[in-house]
Amino acid sequence: MLYSFEKNFEDLPRVIPLFPLSNVLILPRSKLPLNLFENRYLHMFDYALENGRIIGLIQPRESNKNPNKTSFPKLFTIGCAGYISAFSETNDKRYEIILKGLCRFKIKTELKLFNGFRRANVDWMNFKNDFKKSFCSDKEVREELLKVMKTYLEKISANADWDSIYASTDEDLVNSISMGCPFDFNEKQALLEANCINERAKMLISILNMHINDSELTSPRTRS
Repeated sequence: MLYSFEKNFEDLPRVIPLFPLSNVLILPRSKLPLNLFENRYLHMFDYALENGRIIGLIQPRESNKNPNKTSFPKLFTIGCAGYISAFSETNDKRYEIILKGLCRFKIKTELKLFNGFRRANVDWMNFKNDFKKSFCSDKEVREELLKVMKTYLEKISANADWDSIYASTDEDLVNSISMGCPFDFNEKQALLEANCINERAKMLISILNMHINDSELTSPRTRS
């Protein structure tokens, strides 16, 4: 049998380790670099290597700024699993890893802690189409997204490689903006749960317009 680096829906496990991260998003076929240094997440990494190399990235239901936040906050029910496509060990006892987005999931039940990290029984069925590449069915949506994105970047005085942006696929464009922009955790979750690339693009346009109209939005370089 010819070896394949591509994973299939049928390869997805029933139980996955959970990595709760607020304001962080991974989407199918996108890549996300991460640093692991907490003891429980180093154990999580070893567990993932022995169990299909899959980690479930999921957001807590509360903000990082919540003073009453616990070590084990309540989680949103929907996250996205990533496959460990590369990793290296650093001299200061960290793992630098690259996750490649595979498929979204819904938590069915959480299991008991294992070496300090969380695991869950998950259901993938509603997101089977995540294994298919997506395109904007309405090209006007892409054009509007580019226009709004340009206005947003001008407002925060940020530069972009527009040649690369124009050359990107619809999916890469929408997912990279969704993952890269500093939206809050509720906005990130809404983008994650969008049913299709068209819906996510329209949601992005709405979120970007809201931030453009926010009088407090300034360039990161000029904030005190």
